[in-house]
Amino acid sequence: MAQRPAEQLHVPVLLERCLDLMAPALGADDAVAVDATMGMGGHSEALLRRFPRLRLVAVDRDPQAHALAAPRLAPFGDRFRPVHTTYDRIPEALAAHGFDHADAVLFDLGVSSLQLDERERGFAYSFDAPLDMRMDSTAPVTARDVVNDYSEAELRRILRDWGEERFATRIARAIVERRALTPLRTTGELVDVVRGAVPVGAQHRKGHPAKQTFQALRIEVNEELDVLRRAVPAALGAVPVGGRVVAMSYHSLEDRIVKQAFARGASSTAPKGFPVELDEHKPTLRVLTRGTETPTPREIDENPRAASARLRAVERTRPTIPPTAQNTQRYTA
Repeated sequence: MAQRPAEQLHVPVLLERCLDLMAPALGADDAVAVDATMGMGGHSEALLRRFPRLRLVAVDRDPQAHALAAPRLAPFGDRFRPVHTTYDRIPEALAAHGFDHADAVLFDLGVSSLQLDERERGFAYSFDAPLDMRMDSTAPVTARDVVNDYSEAELRRILRDWGEERFATRIARAIVERRALTPLRTTGELVDVVRGAVPVGAQHRKGHPAKQTFQALRIEVNEELDVLRRAVPAALGAVPVGGRVVAMSYHSLEDRIVKQAFARGASSTAPKGFPVELDEHKPTLRVLTRGTETPTPREIDENPRAASARLRAVERTRPTIPPTAQNTQRYTA
Protein backbone atom coordinates (compact mmCIF):
# COMPACT_ATOMS: atom_id res chain seq x y z
CA MET A 1 0.00 0.00 0.00
CA ALA A 2 1.32 3.43 -0.93
CA GLN A 3 2.23 5.80 1.88
CA ARG A 4 -0.39 8.53 2.39
CA PRO A 5 0.76 12.18 2.07
CA ALA A 6 2.08 13.71 5.29
CA GLU A 7 -0.83 16.15 5.58
CA GLN A 8 -3.22 13.18 5.87
CA LEU A 9 -1.22 11.51 8.61
CA HIS A 10 -1.01 14.24 11.23
CA VAL A 11 -3.10 17.08 12.69
CA PRO A 12 -0.82 19.83 14.09
CA VAL A 13 -1.51 20.63 17.74
CA LEU A 14 -2.56 24.17 18.80
CA LEU A 15 -1.65 25.34 15.32
CA GLU A 16 -3.32 28.76 15.19
CA ARG A 17 -2.27 29.66 18.72
CA CYS A 18 1.36 28.83 17.93
CA LEU A 19 1.26 30.98 14.81
CA ASP A 20 -0.37 33.87 16.68
CA LEU A 21 2.30 33.76 19.39
CA MET A 22 5.11 33.78 16.80
CA ALA A 23 3.53 36.39 14.50
CA PRO A 24 4.83 39.59 16.16
CA ALA A 25 8.40 38.38 15.60
CA LEU A 26 7.90 37.34 11.97
CA GLY A 27 6.62 40.48 10.25
CA ALA A 28 9.88 41.61 8.67
CA ASP A 29 10.74 40.77 5.06
CA ASP A 30 13.93 39.00 6.14
CA ALA A 31 12.40 37.03 9.05
CA VAL A 32 13.85 33.62 9.92
CA ALA A 33 12.11 30.94 11.98
CA VAL A 34 13.14 27.51 13.22
CA ASP A 35 10.71 24.62 13.43
CA ALA A 36 12.84 22.59 15.82
CA THR A 37 10.60 19.52 15.53
CA MET A 38 9.49 19.38 11.90
CA GLY A 39 7.87 15.95 12.00
CA MET A 40 5.55 15.65 9.03
CA GLY A 41 5.70 19.38 8.36
CA GLY A 42 2.30 20.57 9.60
CA HIS A 43 3.53 23.54 11.61
CA SER A 44 6.24 24.24 9.01
CA GLU A 45 3.73 24.43 6.19
CA ALA A 46 1.41 26.69 8.16
CA LEU A 47 4.28 29.06 9.01
CA LEU A 48 5.41 29.29 5.39
CA ARG A 49 1.85 29.94 4.16
CA ARG A 50 1.00 32.57 6.77
CA PHE A 51 4.27 34.49 6.42
CA PRO A 52 4.97 34.65 2.67
CA ARG A 53 8.51 36.02 2.97
CA LEU A 54 9.60 33.84 5.86
CA ARG A 55 12.72 31.64 5.59
CA LEU A 56 12.25 28.50 7.67
CA VAL A 57 14.94 26.19 9.01
CA ALA A 58 13.20 22.88 9.74
CA VAL A 59 15.02 20.50 12.09
CA ASP A 60 14.32 16.83 12.71
CA ARG A 61 16.45 13.86 13.73
CA ASP A 62 14.16 11.35 12.01
CA PRO A 63 15.12 10.54 8.39
CA GLN A 64 11.60 9.22 7.75
CA ALA A 65 10.11 12.57 8.81
CA HIS A 66 12.34 14.32 6.27
CA ALA A 67 11.27 11.91 3.54
CA LEU A 68 7.58 12.52 4.26
CA ALA A 69 7.77 16.29 4.81
CA ALA A 70 9.96 17.05 1.78
CA PRO A 71 7.23 16.66 -0.88
CA ARG A 72 4.79 18.64 1.24
CA LEU A 73 7.19 21.56 1.68
CA ALA A 74 8.94 21.45 -1.71
CA PRO A 75 6.53 24.03 -3.24
CA PHE A 76 8.03 26.67 -0.97
CA GLY A 77 11.40 26.38 -2.71
CA ASP A 78 14.42 27.72 -0.90
CA ARG A 79 12.28 29.33 1.79
CA PHE A 80 12.25 25.82 3.28
CA ARG A 81 15.65 24.74 4.65
CA PRO A 82 15.65 21.21 6.15
CA VAL A 83 18.37 20.01 8.53
CA HIS A 84 18.81 16.44 9.79
CA THR A 85 19.97 16.89 13.38
CA THR A 86 18.77 17.05 16.97
CA TYR A 87 17.09 20.24 18.14
CA ASP A 88 19.82 21.15 20.62
CA ARG A 89 21.91 22.08 17.57
CA ILE A 90 19.83 25.06 16.52
CA PRO A 91 22.81 27.44 16.15
CA GLU A 92 24.57 24.94 13.87
CA ALA A 93 21.39 24.37 11.85
CA LEU A 94 21.01 28.12 11.33
CA ALA A 95 24.67 28.55 10.42
CA ALA A 96 24.44 25.74 7.87
CA HIS A 97 22.05 27.96 5.89
CA GLY A 98 23.91 31.22 6.45
CA PHE A 99 21.81 32.62 9.30
CA ASP A 100 23.19 34.01 12.56
CA HIS A 101 19.86 34.19 14.42
CA ALA A 102 16.22 33.12 14.37
CA ASP A 103 13.36 35.52 14.98
CA ALA A 104 11.19 32.73 16.38
CA VAL A 105 11.66 29.09 17.38
CA LEU A 106 8.93 26.46 17.75
CA PHE A 107 9.19 23.18 19.69
CA ASP A 108 6.53 20.45 19.45
CA LEU A 109 8.11 17.97 21.82
CA GLY A 110 7.75 14.25 22.44
CA VAL A 111 7.08 11.34 20.13
CA SER A 112 5.38 12.16 16.83
CA SER A 113 2.24 10.63 15.34
CA LEU A 114 4.43 9.21 12.58
CA GLN A 115 6.59 7.36 15.08
CA LEU A 116 3.64 6.06 17.07
CA ASP A 117 1.74 4.87 14.02
CA GLU A 118 4.61 3.12 12.24
CA ARG A 119 4.44 -0.26 13.93
CA GLU A 120 7.95 -1.37 13.09
CA ARG A 121 9.37 1.61 15.01
CA GLY A 122 8.38 -0.02 18.32
CA PHE A 123 7.12 3.11 20.10
CA ALA A 124 3.60 1.85 20.82
CA TYR A 125 2.49 -0.69 23.39
CA SER A 126 -0.81 -1.32 21.58
CA PHE A 127 0.63 -3.73 19.00
CA ASP A 128 3.57 -6.10 18.76
CA ALA A 129 6.74 -4.86 17.05
CA PRO A 130 10.52 -5.02 17.41
CA LEU A 131 11.85 -3.22 20.50
CA ASP A 132 13.38 -0.22 18.73
CA MET A 133 12.07 3.25 19.78
CA ARG A 134 14.80 5.23 17.97
CA MET A 135 13.68 8.61 16.70
CA ASP A 136 16.74 8.56 14.46
CA SER A 137 16.89 5.17 12.79
CA THR A 138 20.64 5.62 12.25
CA ALA A 139 21.35 5.87 16.00
CA PRO A 140 23.17 2.89 17.54
CA VAL A 141 21.15 2.16 20.71
CA THR A 142 17.67 0.61 20.66
CA ALA A 143 15.14 -0.19 23.37
CA ARG A 144 16.11 -3.83 22.94
CA ASP A 145 19.68 -2.93 23.95
CA VAL A 146 18.41 -1.10 27.04
CA VAL A 147 16.11 -3.83 28.36
CA ASN A 148 18.62 -6.62 27.71
CA ASP A 149 21.90 -4.94 28.64
CA TYR A 150 21.19 -2.43 31.43
CA SER A 151 21.66 -3.57 35.01
CA GLU A 152 18.64 -3.93 37.26
CA ALA A 153 19.66 -0.76 39.09
CA GLU A 154 19.94 1.19 35.83
CA LEU A 155 16.55 -0.05 34.66
CA ARG A 156 15.00 0.87 38.00
CA ARG A 157 16.49 4.38 37.75
CA ILE A 158 15.19 5.15 34.27
CA LEU A 159 11.74 3.71 35.03
CA ARG A 160 11.54 5.84 38.16
CA ASP A 161 13.11 9.03 36.79
CA TRP A 162 11.98 9.05 33.15
CA GLY A 163 8.71 7.16 33.51
CA GLU A 164 7.71 8.30 37.01
CA GLU A 165 6.75 4.67 37.42
CA ARG A 166 5.51 3.74 40.90
CA PHE A 167 6.40 0.07 40.39
CA ALA A 168 9.87 0.67 38.91
CA THR A 169 11.56 -1.81 41.28
CA ARG A 170 9.14 -4.62 40.49
CA ILE A 171 9.26 -4.03 36.73
CA ALA A 172 13.07 -3.82 36.62
CA ARG A 173 13.38 -7.07 38.56
CA ALA A 174 10.85 -8.78 36.28
CA ILE A 175 12.73 -7.67 33.16
CA VAL A 176 16.00 -9.06 34.50
CA GLU A 177 14.37 -12.35 35.47
CA ARG A 178 12.71 -12.72 32.07
CA ARG A 179 15.81 -11.89 30.02
CA ALA A 180 17.81 -14.47 31.99
CA LEU A 181 15.63 -17.08 30.28
CA THR A 182 15.55 -15.47 26.82
CA PRO A 183 16.29 -11.95 25.54
CA LEU A 184 13.34 -9.59 25.13
CA ARG A 185 12.88 -8.82 21.44
CA THR A 186 9.42 -7.30 20.95
CA THR A 187 7.09 -4.74 22.47
CA GLY A 188 4.52 -7.46 23.12
CA GLU A 189 7.00 -9.45 25.19
CA LEU A 190 7.81 -6.34 27.23
CA VAL A 191 4.12 -5.57 27.79
CA ASP A 192 3.64 -9.11 29.10
CA VAL A 193 6.50 -8.63 31.57
CA VAL A 194 5.08 -5.32 32.81
CA ARG A 195 1.59 -6.76 33.20
CA GLY A 196 3.02 -9.57 35.28
CA ALA A 197 4.95 -7.16 37.51
CA VAL A 198 2.29 -4.51 38.18
CA PRO A 199 -0.43 -5.41 40.73
CA VAL A 200 -3.74 -6.14 39.01
CA GLY A 201 -5.56 -3.45 40.99
CA ALA A 202 -3.14 -0.75 39.78
CA GLN A 203 -2.89 -1.75 36.14
CA HIS A 204 -5.29 0.81 34.68
CA ARG A 205 -5.08 3.72 37.07
CA LYS A 206 -3.00 5.73 34.59
CA GLY A 207 -4.17 4.13 31.38
CA HIS A 208 -2.24 1.21 29.93
CA PRO A 209 0.02 -0.45 32.56
CA ALA A 210 3.05 -0.26 30.23
CA LYS A 211 2.56 3.41 29.29
CA GLN A 212 5.13 4.78 31.73
CA THR A 213 7.65 2.00 31.00
CA PHE A 214 7.50 2.78 27.28
CA GLN A 215 7.88 6.49 27.98
CA ALA A 216 10.95 5.85 30.13
CA LEU A 217 12.62 3.61 27.54
CA ARG A 218 11.89 6.06 24.71
CA ILE A 219 13.41 8.93 26.67
CA GLU A 220 16.49 6.88 27.51
CA VAL A 221 17.05 5.58 23.97
CA ASN A 222 16.78 9.07 22.46
CA GLU A 223 18.37 11.02 25.35
CA GLU A 224 15.32 13.26 25.07
CA LEU A 225 15.60 15.18 28.32
CA ASP A 226 19.35 15.74 28.04
CA VAL A 227 18.84 17.07 24.52
CA LEU A 228 15.96 19.28 25.68
CA ARG A 229 18.01 20.75 28.54
CA ARG A 230 20.52 21.92 25.94
CA ALA A 231 17.94 22.85 23.33
CA VAL A 232 15.89 25.43 25.24
CA PRO A 233 18.90 27.61 26.14
CA ALA A 234 20.17 27.20 22.56
CA ALA A 235 16.84 28.47 21.22
CA LEU A 236 16.74 31.36 23.68
CA GLY A 237 20.29 32.30 22.73
CA ALA A 238 19.41 32.26 19.03
CA VAL A 239 16.65 34.88 19.17
CA PRO A 240 17.32 38.65 19.31
CA VAL A 241 15.34 41.22 21.29
CA GLY A 242 11.71 40.84 20.19
CA GLY A 243 12.30 37.22 19.19
CA ARG A 244 10.00 34.52 20.51
CA VAL A 245 10.29 30.88 21.60
CA VAL A 246 7.17 28.71 21.72
CA ALA A 247 7.20 25.22 23.23
CA MET A 248 4.58 22.49 23.48
CA SER A 249 5.22 19.58 25.82
CA TYR A 250 3.24 16.43 26.51
CA HIS A 251 4.38 15.23 29.92
CA SER A 252 5.53 16.82 33.15
CA LEU A 253 9.24 16.08 32.69
CA GLU A 254 9.39 18.04 29.41
CA ASP A 255 7.21 20.84 30.72
CA ARG A 256 9.31 21.24 33.86
CA ILE A 257 12.49 21.77 31.83
CA VAL A 258 10.79 24.35 29.60
CA LYS A 259 9.14 26.10 32.56
CA GLN A 260 12.36 26.37 34.54
CA ALA A 261 14.38 27.71 31.60
CA PHE A 262 11.73 30.31 30.81
CA ALA A 263 11.38 31.27 34.49
CA ARG A 264 15.12 31.83 34.87
CA GLY A 265 15.15 34.26 31.98
CA ALA A 266 12.01 36.04 33.20
CA SER A 267 13.44 36.63 36.69
CA SER A 268 15.71 39.35 37.99
CA THR A 269 19.21 38.20 38.93
CA ALA A 270 19.78 41.07 41.35
CA PRO A 271 21.12 39.87 44.73
CA LYS A 272 18.47 39.68 47.43
CA GLY A 273 18.16 43.03 49.19
CA PHE A 274 20.11 44.86 46.48
CA PRO A 275 18.79 48.46 46.56
CA VAL A 276 18.91 49.09 42.78
CA GLU A 277 18.27 46.66 39.94
CA LEU A 278 21.07 47.22 37.45
CA ASP A 279 20.48 46.66 33.74
CA GLU A 280 22.49 43.46 33.76
CA HIS A 281 20.19 42.05 36.46
CA LYS A 282 16.92 42.76 34.66
CA PRO A 283 14.99 39.84 33.14
CA THR A 284 15.91 38.88 29.60
CA LEU A 285 12.53 37.27 28.84
CA ARG A 286 8.85 38.12 29.10
CA VAL A 287 6.43 35.25 29.60
CA LEU A 288 3.60 35.40 27.04
CA THR A 289 1.36 32.65 28.43
CA ARG A 290 -0.28 32.55 31.83
CA GLY A 291 0.80 29.20 33.17
CA THR A 292 0.30 26.67 30.39
CA GLU A 293 -2.26 26.90 27.62
CA THR A 294 -4.10 23.76 26.58
CA PRO A 295 -6.07 22.59 23.52
CA THR A 296 -9.76 23.36 23.28
CA PRO A 297 -12.31 20.54 23.61
CA ARG A 298 -12.90 20.79 19.87
CA GLU A 299 -9.17 20.34 19.14
CA ILE A 300 -9.07 17.31 21.41
CA ASP A 301 -12.11 15.82 19.66
CA GLU A 302 -10.35 16.25 16.30
CA ASN A 303 -7.02 14.97 17.60
CA PRO A 304 -7.22 12.98 20.88
CA ARG A 305 -3.41 12.88 21.12
CA ALA A 306 -3.47 16.65 21.71
CA ALA A 307 -5.18 16.19 25.09
CA SER A 308 -1.97 16.29 27.12
CA ALA A 309 -0.37 19.22 25.24
CA ARG A 310 0.86 22.14 27.33
CA LEU A 311 1.95 25.35 25.61
CA ARG A 312 4.38 27.99 26.92
CA ALA A 313 5.92 30.98 25.15
CA VAL A 314 8.36 33.79 25.88
CA GLU A 315 9.71 36.90 24.18
CA ARG A 316 13.27 38.19 24.51
CA THR A 317 13.18 41.65 26.09
CA ARG A 318 16.87 42.48 26.25
CA PRO A 319 20.17 40.97 25.18
CA THR A 320 22.06 38.61 27.42
CA ILE A 321 25.51 39.39 28.75
CA PRO A 322 28.09 36.70 27.97
CA PRO A 323 30.18 35.75 31.02
CA THR A 324 33.35 37.06 29.33
CA ALA A 325 31.70 40.46 28.84
CA GLN A 326 30.16 40.91 32.28
CA ASN A 327 32.75 43.47 33.32
CA THR A 328 32.73 45.49 30.13
CA GLN A 329 28.93 45.52 29.74
CA ARG A 330 29.17 44.59 26.05
CA TYR A 331 25.87 42.98 25.21
CA THR A 332 25.21 40.39 22.56
CA ALA A 333 21.90 39.03 21.33
